[in-house]
Amino acid sequence: MSIKTNACRKLDSMRISYTLHEYEWDEDQLDVDTVAAKVGLPPNHLYKTLVLRGDKTGVIAACIPGDKELNLKSLAKVSGNKKVEMVAVKEIEALTGYIRGGVSPLGMKKKYPFYLHESVLSMELVSISAGRRGLQIFLSGNDLAKASEGRLVDIVD
Repeated sequence: MSIKTNACRKLDSMRISYTLHEYEWDEDQLDVDTVAAKVGLPPNHLYKTLVLRGDKTGVIAACIPGDKELNLKSLAKVSGNKKVEMVAVKEIEALTGYIRGGVSPLGMKKKYPFYLHESVLSMELVSISAGRRGLQIFLSGNDLAKASEGRLVDIVD
């Protein structure tokens, strides 16, 4: 497969092993359960990347298992904010270089403070967006932690 996204380039530059998995996507079905079914993994193996804004730090990103909900208070606390909130969908591409449904924790156009759920270390295989809709990267949880340079935290309900 000759598809290379910024996320792929980052992994290549670090010599981290991964595989790419394409799937048919639909604008109305970008949810984790649908994507997980299409790539043949349970939802907890898909890690979704969320872009937020803190009242003190500005833009931050978080990556959590697909079957969990982000705890905004926990993320605010570990990131040094009093509160954090999701950025508007219309801002995502300008901030990250990626569109909704295709935000990868790797290769954003700017390096934001990044918080990765600590469960990733126990995962032999995780899937993240490769940086575009319809394309997922499969890699080990340890490799995702290494490549993302994220701070490992407990930020889910």
